[in-house]
Amino acid sequence: MTGVGDAATHTDTLDAVFVETVRGTGASIGALYLLDPDGRQLVLDVLCGAPAGIAAPWARVPLAAPVPVAEAVRDDRVVWVGNQEEMARAYPRTAMALPYPLALAAAPVTGARRWGSLLLMWPAGRPPHMTRRERGNIAAGCGRLARVLEEAVERGGRPSPGERPRVVTAGAVRPAVDSVQAAADFAERLPGGSCALDLEGRFTYLSSAACDLLGGEADLLLGTRPWQSLRWLDDPAYEDRYRAAVISREPVAFTAYRPPDHRLDFHLYPDASGISVRIVPADGRPPPVPASRDVTGTVTPTSAGRLYQLTHLAAALTEVVGVQDVIDLVADQIMPAFDAQGLVLSTADAGRLRITGHRGYPPGVIERLDGLPLDTSFTPAGQVLAGGVPAFFADPEEMRRTYPEAPQASGKQAWAFLPLVVSGRPVGCCILSYDRPHRFPAEERAVLTSLAGLVAQALDRARLYDAKRDLAHSLQQALLPRTLPEVAGLRVAARYLPAGRGMDVGGDFYDLVPLGGGTVAAVIGDVQGHDASAAALMGQVRTAVHAHSALGTSPDRVLSGVNRLLTDVGAELFSSCLYAHVDLAGRRVSLATAGHPPPIMRLPGPQARPVDLSPGPLLGIDPDADFPVTELPLTPGLMLAFYTDGLVEKPGVDLDDSLAGLARRLARADDRDLDRLIDTLVGMAGSRWQRTDDIALLVLHHPAPDR
Repeated sequence: MTGVGDAATHTDTLDAVFVETVRGTGASIGALYLLDPDGRQLVLDVLCGAPAGIAAPWARVPLAAPVPVAEAVRDDRVVWVGNQEEMARAYPRTAMALPYPLALAAAPVTGARRWGSLLLMWPAGRPPHMTRRERGNIAAGCGRLARVLEEAVERGGRPSPGERPRVVTAGAVRPAVDSVQAAADFAERLPGGSCALDLEGRFTYLSSAACDLLGGEADLLLGTRPWQSLRWLDDPAYEDRYRAAVISREPVAFTAYRPPDHRLDFHLYPDASGISVRIVPADGRPPPVPASRDVTGTVTPTSAGRLYQLTHLAAALTEVVGVQDVIDLVADQIMPAFDAQGLVLSTADAGRLRITGHRGYPPGVIERLDGLPLDTSFTPAGQVLAGGVPAFFADPEEMRRTYPEAPQASGKQAWAFLPLVVSGRPVGCCILSYDRPHRFPAEERAVLTSLAGLVAQALDRARLYDAKRDLAHSLQQALLPRTLPEVAGLRVAARYLPAGRGMDVGGDFYDLVPLGGGTVAAVIGDVQGHDASAAALMGQVRTAVHAHSALGTSPDRVLSGVNRLLTDVGAELFSSCLYAHVDLAGRRVSLATAGHPPPIMRLPGPQARPVDLSPGPLLGIDPDADFPVTELPLTPGLMLAFYTDGLVEKPGVDLDDSLAGLARRLARADDRDLDRLIDTLVGMAGSRWQRTDDIALLVLHHPAPDR
């Protein structure tokens, strides 16, 4: 067993290796992400060179997200982004939330298993290319991090990210007190004003001239953020300049207007420990007076951090596909962004609120809240959905005044009820809840209300997507064979794998048709598209193959008959197809293909290679097309692997290389269990979230007599 001391030692060691790695690469900002126990998300564990608040939008990153830290883990490679232009081209979502000049690298932290990803950032002034030595240093640092994590496992620990990231420093040791005083005296002698901010944006030093120019006392300003303690700096544009300095590590300058008639130039000089600021009066005419604001009002402008957070979450919501994706995004990104501990996401269905997802509630509470009528008065959800106006309750007493039973039922201490409405139509209700009383300032209410509209749109799209996918999936499953027939003298196995993205349904199909007299037909094909139309056409093609093969005709005549059917009915989609007539008595195999990849043939030895076929065109294009037949001897021990292109086609990889790789896998695979052999073959296509196309695979094995 491990105790608190062991966990602390592991954390200290990990932090030390992390800091050493960041410092050794010369990066200005570093972040270590670890995979959560489910392996579906990367969670920020350690951070240096930037405050946790700036990193809040990226505290949790889905492994399937199109961002560098996730791609590094998925592809097991170093991802390098040399400048902002490259970022905007390759990762537009990241560029939108990080619009600063910088260079970035993300590297997988991998040892005996995948642990996570290391993110490093440099100022834009560095060379745009990474040298081989730099890559080696990063890889070595990731290897050391992986070893620390694995040693913790060996000692009985379970390394996992904490609820909040640890912020460590990679800077130098602070100077002694007398040196600090000397530096303060030096700043006082300079013209203009001097002040210092830490990486969190708080004043740590102000010269007397700076206090005069800012119009505040040092004892009131120290420890505060300028945009919070000085009303005339309370503008997202000024906070954004601070963020730009922290992230880019480049000097930043801007001019601000201090009422009634002062123009001040601010020059920010950042490093790993904080920001030095020079303030001098600006020359020339004063800028136009900003549009008047009601200074007596209580509305606070949204901070730059909130604006970027909203932008980031909005971009993420545009990428979700199904309802479960919406639930995961709200739970994994929106809940932490607003420090919520509970979530209930309900959809309006047949006059009731059906809970489709939740976090932070025991099953009994969810069972009681599920299925409430839309006009319920038990909780605010009904009124919120009817009126379309969100409701916020800072503590149980505030809730109890209108809904006396609700606080006790949920067990929470504060709630935000957000209506999900699309074009005036109620879609559902999103409830964020807190374990402690929680004030909802105007800024937070505004952001949550805006997010509710985006969540509603995403949820409405996701429900439609799920309905269409379920329909197509049911159709496809009904058309694929549930089991393969047993054939004497032939071992068979098959597998269908849906794509990891998109409709999750395709037109890939396979079949095995006993023809009698020791003969059997094997067929595999791929209909263009990934929707219900593709699945329906797949059924037509499979039925036509059945009908023509039952007549005992040769492979070329079977494909010609199916081809004429598709051209006659005017199908808008095309289909590839590979047909094999296996004659066990005559010991031969006859094959014909309509634009389909060749099967891989394995002979005893073992040795494997693609079968050399003369291809015909895709089905449904030319009604008079010919489909040449190729014959092979059916020797004892012969194995044929039929597959669809989703197994071998990958962006940036030559098809011949993929076929050669598949042949090598088949040659080395253990054939005692064909299902395990198929596991080996489909492994080359990656895990589900890496697959962009569905896969069908059919394996035939004519065993030797001793088998």
